[in-house]
Amino acid sequence: MKLELVATATFGLEAVVRREVEALGYKVIKTEDGRVTYMGDERAIVRSNLWLRTADRVYVRMGEFRATEFEELFQQTKALEWESMIPLEGVFPVVGGSVKSVLHSVPACQKIIKKAVSVRLSEFYCRDMMPETGAEYRIRFIAHKDQFLLLLDTSGAGLHKRGYRVRDVAAPMKETLAAALVQLSFYRKDRVLVDPCCGSGTIPIEAALIARNIAPGINRTFAFEDWDIIPERIRKEEKKAAFEAADLDSQLSITGMDIDRNAVRAAVSNSDEAGVIDDIDFACVDLTKWMPGEGIPKGATRDEYGVVISNLPYGIRIGDRKANQKIYEHFGRLMNECPNWSFFLITSDKEFEKEIEKITGRRADRRRKLYNGTIETQFYQYHGARPPRTEADRS
Repeated sequence: MKLELVATATFGLEAVVRREVEALGYKVIKTEDGRVTYMGDERAIVRSNLWLRTADRVYVRMGEFRATEFEELFQQTKALEWESMIPLEGVFPVVGGSVKSVLHSVPACQKIIKKAVSVRLSEFYCRDMMPETGAEYRIRFIAHKDQFLLLLDTSGAGLHKRGYRVRDVAAPMKETLAAALVQLSFYRKDRVLVDPCCGSGTIPIEAALIARNIAPGINRTFAFEDWDIIPERIRKEEKKAAFEAADLDSQLSITGMDIDRNAVRAAVSNSDEAGVIDDIDFACVDLTKWMPGEGIPKGATRDEYGVVISNLPYGIRIGDRKANQKIYEHFGRLMNECPNWSFFLITSDKEFEKEIEKITGRRADRRRKLYNGTIETQFYQYHGARPPRTEADRS
């Protein structure tokens, strides 16, 4: 069955999600704010949910149309082939949102869409009323400027819920954003990676999962698993292929540090649950007292072509300008004294780049606007010296 699939994304990560979709072998039709649309089939639903690291959810696109009256919304929703996806016993709740549309009442739109789908399915299955006793086929509508997009949610819980976060700290970073930061950095599994403000360990854990090529959805369940259109054979084949794709042999050098001992304990517990505890060294360390070549990370030196990726503590979370100033000064020192290292740092503090420039005389090589939850941030990239090419690079 040919399907149009939609992978939703946090603003700023659309290009990263697009690259992931294309790496899975699927043709992207369109990339727009918060969404990547591509062609797939039943197997693509399984593979996308298992492997997409930076997408929020994967949907089946059912249809798109303009509607400014409830009768229009009803008739155009009813005209879509819901029976191709939803079986007789299917449960089909409706959720969504409306922005800058004439039909701005979300509850009213939910009610109309629900009624239209119910009438369509009742007519198709020759029933007076749909029983809704089986698997869930959650319908999501997105109304923007009177344009309605209707989707079926294949994921269930958001894809950031990998299942390994057993202990948390204040203001944790979403797993999908952490994975994106790693993919936007220079990190490769043969390089040293340090997160000096690791919190509950999300960035080091996602880096280890990427380095090991472990599918992010391998240990969780999805809404599609109970759907009739996807044979159990396909689900088993894709999960087996994901297990076989894991790289369990490479040696990794990943370190997570935090000044908060409770955060370090949480990071250790989470990495254990994720199955990568042996790949990451965690330590309770004050960032402002850390310098490569002084025991952390093990064996690394200032001359290493290391990578630092970190979600810096910023005003919204801490509110202590003096503490932030000390951190910025230390990062400036690190950049000056470790020119081979590359730094990839996310913060909402608009003064960060200026503060670093005062110390180093340089501005970020690249910057990208991203959202950490509802907080607008900048992802600053300071590139170190390029490592010498290896035989593997030349081949």
